[in-house]
This record gives sequence, C-alpha cells and structure tokens, in this order.
Amino acid sequence: MQPQGSVAFDQITAVQLSHTLQANHGLIAAAQPILQGLARAIVNTRYFAILTNAQGVVVDACGAIDHTDRRAHLITRVGTDLSERSIGTTAIGTALTELQPVWLHRGEHFFEATSSYSCAGAPLFGPDGTCVGMLDVTGVDAQERPELKHLVRQSASKIENALLTAQNHTLLLRLNWPGNTLGSEADGLLCLDADGWITGANRVARQMVPGLGGPGLAAVHLSDVFGLPYEQLFDAAKRIGVVMELPLWSGLRLHAQVLAHTQESTPLPHPSALPTQALRDVQAAMIRKALDDARGHVGQAARTLGISRATLYRKLGAKDKDQTQG
Repeated sequence: MQPQGSVAFDQITAVQLSHTLQANHGLIAAAQPILQGLARAIVNTRYFAILTNAQGVVVDACGAIDHTDRRAHLITRVGTDLSERSIGTTAIGTALTELQPVWLHRGEHFFEATSSYSCAGAPLFGPDGTCVGMLDVTGVDAQERPELKHLVRQSASKIENALLTAQNHTLLLRLNWPGNTLGSEADGLLCLDADGWITGANRVARQMVPGLGGPGLAAVHLSDVFGLPYEQLFDAAKRIGVVMELPLWSGLRLHAQVLAHTQESTPLPHPSALPTQALRDVQAAMIRKALDDARGHVGQAARTLGISRATLYRKLGAKDKDQTQG
C-alpha cells in the first residue's frame, strides 16, 4: 500500500453479507437502542456512528449521515469492509488490533484519501471476553472532537452489558468496591446459571475479579473466585435491594447486589421524568454560548458548532420566531 493510492471501500458478497448479518444478529439487536441514544448525543456535530463485526465489516450505521456526500455514504453501507487490510489505518482497524479505545484525527489515517475523516472507536467484547466488533463515530471534514472517545467508550460498555444480560442466565450479580453505589454503569456484571457456573462477565467484572479466565478457556465456577457457597447468592436474590459482601480469595471484598433474571426488568426513570430542557432550548443555549465566545462573529460561531453559516442563521431565525410567538 502507498498513501497516495486509491481506496475502493469494497463490499463483501451478498452471500457473505447474509452470513455476517445472521452471525451478528445478537450484536446488532443489543446495539440498536444504544446507537439511537448515541445518534441523539452527536446530532449537531456532523458525526455519525458505525457498528462493525470483529472483522471490520459494517453491520449497522446510525445518525445524521449525509448520503449526498460520497465519503460518508460509502463507509456507512452495511457490508462495506473497513478493516485495516482493506482501507489502511483508521480508528476501526486500530481499535480491533489494539483492543483499546482510540481517537484518530485526519492526518493519522494511512491513505490520503481517508484524511478527511476524524474518528473515535472502541472495541466491543462479548460475555466470554472475546472481541465481537467495534463501535466507531466518524465525521467528514468536521471539527476535531477528541472528547468523542469518552462517549464511544461509554456507549461500547452499554452495548457489552446489553449483550451480557441478553444471554440465558439465572442470576445477575452487580459488583462494585465498598464505598461505591451499586446500580450504575460502573458496576461489574456477572451472570450465573442455576448451578453457580459463571456464564458471562463484562469488562469491569473481569478487572475486579481475578480468575475469571479469558476467551476460549474453561468455564469458571463461582466458588473458584469467591470464598462463599454459591447457594447463598440464590438466597440473597430473594431479598430485593439487599447489598451483601463477597470475599475474594485474595482477601479483598466486593459489594454485590444479586438479581434473579426476573428482577432485572425494573426500569430506570425515563428521561422524560427527569428535569431536562427541551431540545430547541438546548440548541439555543449552545448558539448563544458560541456567539458570545466568538464575540458575535457568526462565521466563527458556525465553525465552532460544526454547522454552516446558513444553518446558523436559520436556527437563529427559528429561535427569534419562537420567542416572538411566546
């Protein structure tokens, strides 16, 4: 490969695509609600989200994708091969190779033809610890936003947790260190079957609990990692909301909340029940801040927001109209 070479953004064959979508059905289903939330978070940034399998093939895409722009259209087609061997170094290939979240700005892409992209990516791990794909957020000639790396990492964790809890299990353990509140996305999650075998764990749990094993290794029983009879956990699951201590064989202790599979559907407060601003109010506040920071210079404010001058004028006009009608 040479940096000056062309990039075809080839698609896999129809037969390969059918097999790929079938093999990744669980990943796609688990990711779709998180992708919708991610798209809402980046709606005004000119970035969009791409989901690939472990080989870097696009299996879903979401967000404000400008399909009139060939650069955006080609990389968001389901079935497009975005692996490193196909299109050189990108956030997608880097995340799948290093198995770590990454931010890759324009000039760090291998091919000059891909230097218009700015990307944040994070690998996705399944319940057994193997890499099952990656989540990418890409902008085309968009303002650099390295903070998207945090957003992608957080969204990837949500997808992994959804994959974990979607599999068959009898108990779910939420784990955290004493002093931390259980019930957040920072919890380690362990799934158990009826005999106390660990059927899956998220990345946080694998960092907290030694001895869970790695991809392809033999299954681990709860008694191999915690110093208490596993039957006690089934008793604890009957006492909803109770937090118990779990001793690790290392001498450390974790706090745990044990949930039977039927108890996991208790919903969190819906966003509409929380005190929030209407979307147009949030947009108006963003515009005011950008204009203040730019000392009234509309062009500079538009560049900061990642939108055109025409779009900014249109939003200003809509805001003034709302205020007049109010």
